[in-house]
Amino acid sequence: MENWLLLALLAPLLGAVAVWAAGEGMARKLAALAAALSLAAALALWGGFDPQASGPQFRIFVEWVPQLGIDLSLGVDGISLPLIALTGLVGLAAVLAPAPEARPKTYYSSLLLLLGAAMGAFASLNIFFFYFFCELATLPKFLLVGIWGSDRGRSRKEAAMHLTLYITAGAMAALVGLVYLFAVTGENFDLARLQAYSGAHPLPEAIQIWIFGILMLGFGVWASMWPFHTWAPVAYGAAPTAANMLFAGVLKNLGAYGLIRIGLTLLPLGARYWADCLAILAAINILYAGWVALRQQDWHQLIAYSTVSHAGYLLLGIAALNVVGVSGAVLMMFAHGVLIALIFALLGAVGAQGKRIGDFGGIARVAPFLGVCTGMAFMAASGMAGFANFASEVMVFIGSWQAQSTALRFGTVAAVWGLVLGATYMLRALRTGFYGEPSGPAVADPPMPARVPYAVLLAVLLLFGFFPGLLTGPIQRAVAPICQLIPAKMAAAEGAAPRKDHHQIAAHAAQANE
Repeated sequence: MENWLLLALLAPLLGAVAVWAAGEGMARKLAALAAALSLAAALALWGGFDPQASGPQFRIFVEWVPQLGIDLSLGVDGISLPLIALTGLVGLAAVLAPAPEARPKTYYSSLLLLLGAAMGAFASLNIFFFYFFCELATLPKFLLVGIWGSDRGRSRKEAAMHLTLYITAGAMAALVGLVYLFAVTGENFDLARLQAYSGAHPLPEAIQIWIFGILMLGFGVWASMWPFHTWAPVAYGAAPTAANMLFAGVLKNLGAYGLIRIGLTLLPLGARYWADCLAILAAINILYAGWVALRQQDWHQLIAYSTVSHAGYLLLGIAALNVVGVSGAVLMMFAHGVLIALIFALLGAVGAQGKRIGDFGGIARVAPFLGVCTGMAFMAASGMAGFANFASEVMVFIGSWQAQSTALRFGTVAAVWGLVLGATYMLRALRTGFYGEPSGPAVADPPMPARVPYAVLLAVLLLFGFFPGLLTGPIQRAVAPICQLIPAKMAAAEGAAPRKDHHQIAAHAAQANE
């Protein structure tokens, strides 16, 4: 099964090279083949995954710089499994979406490079390579916005620079925290070894607080955390449809994933210290971005601010520091990733980029397929039961309320009001643009084969909405050991936990490296 993981990672990366080397007439076909192979490999991993096993599965280990703990270590657990499947699914849908005609080789190579970078980041069990794959996505982001972006509003070059500067600033902050962590944990980047080390030699609380705070800042920029969220509306307003599907559906999850995988796992005392602050920032994300979305008249700006608002739910689930809340955040990464990719694909199909909501009317009459899909997608975004988004939101609400913190309960109340705001601006936009008398630009349903990606994305939301246990089981099994570290290490820091002897330490290290 390890070969499937390797194929999921290498298919888009090698596909990007093949697209660049081939003729322009073959670019789309080769890109679709590479993305399809990556998705097929991701689904094979899902089929072979043992939900009852603990620890990463399908391990791949290639020694590189062992003295520094820098090795290509890949694996899949209950947290990364749905995100790898999400990446494959959205990646293929993005490649099949309508594309600009100019410079197809560069365009499809950039999309595949983004897809491969996301696959590598979610599968990495080494902090160095997690950061490497995250940074690998920076150049294609810049190219996709700067070359094929829209000039409506601000210029595409300005939007590309704005996006790149913000993402790079967040990356630099995260790098400072990761290097600090490397220095104080015996100069090592391997997650399994770091977990074993932190189990045997817990870091002082003050150091954990500083490192987690720095990582929260850096990863928070990637996740569009207030007040560092302004890159998202600028980028989503300018980027082409396929790029938006990957930006908002997949890559924005890297920040929240990094906080869980690195922050909660290795810095539990720091996570506990910053939890209330993170909950307050999450509440601001939800309410502020929701109020701003209410005022938007541009299609893409409306959806951009809705994604910023939904980022607050992710942060709130992480701040809960319990199994239900963090599992809800992971499920929401998957559900919202599928949903926002579907919405951007539908807006691209009706030609909404750069246009006002009031410019359209009666789309559902002249394009009933797009009307039905958009109606269902907007209902899912409004928190309607039956979609995977509803299940994830309920888990976040329960987890944050169970945390029994004033800040987290305030965040829970804010999140509930955020659903009211979301339903208001989503349903208002749906009524204005898709119902009433037809007006504005001519819109028609896509031909039958081109409808498949929309139908598949919608079916996935419904499948995991009615059967969320297919995802929550593996997710909770992976999240539970991480959340259990927090009370255990709190007790150790207060002197309440018994000292470990060298046999216990050795057993802990051996288990972490399995």
